[in-house]
Amino acid sequence: MKALILAGGKGTRFMEETVVKPKPMIEICNKPILFHIIDHYSFFGVEEFIILAGYKIEYIVDYFKKQNLKYKDGVFLTYKNLKIRVLDTGDETMTGGRIKRASKFINEKFFLTYGDGLANVNLESLKEFHNLKNTLATVTAVRPPARFGSLTIKDSKVIEFGEKHQSKEGWINGGFFVLSKQVIDLIEDDSVAFEQFPLESLARSGNLSAYKHE
Repeated sequence: MKALILAGGKGTRFMEETVVKPKPMIEICNKPILFHIIDHYSFFGVEEFIILAGYKIEYIVDYFKKQNLKYKDGVFLTYKNLKIRVLDTGDETMTGGRIKRASKFINEKFFLTYGDGLANVNLESLKEFHNLKNTLATVTAVRPPARFGSLTIKDSKVIEFGEKHQSKEGWINGGFFVLSKQVIDLIEDDSVAFEQFPLESLARSGNLSAYKHE
């Protein structure tokens, strides 16, 4: 299975870094987030990647070139024999449109994640879960960390004051998808955000499973 990584957004909430580089290229422990993600997928046997780039794509390409990697037919070959294609999906393209632009390189189900999110998701278990549920798509569901103490109020009085309990938080989209190629048919053009009509439609039709990751 190939892994697609969304890496084309402008990262406006991290402007002190993204004024010069795309957000997935911000470094953690002297290595870009993007490469931590690639390492995680490669640990689980994924060998082919498509970087869905856009904003400041040249920064990503130049970084690869500085690593003296082999380059052939639009694909960088890494020291682990990984094949990484950096695809220009446009500066203004929405997440769904970026995925659709990669459709000609996809002929089976595939992984998808965001280029700015790290997690210790067991990708083999995620894939097995997706196959077991037999839906067109699976999203990894995570709970956001509880940020504030909770109040139970009755008649303007606090009857219970609770410390932060993450277990009481709802589940949210944590990235790390497994998708069937048919999902791309739900994306009309560059203006479509994957998190809107495509995922909403899959949910309504019972074709979106949730892999819970604690």
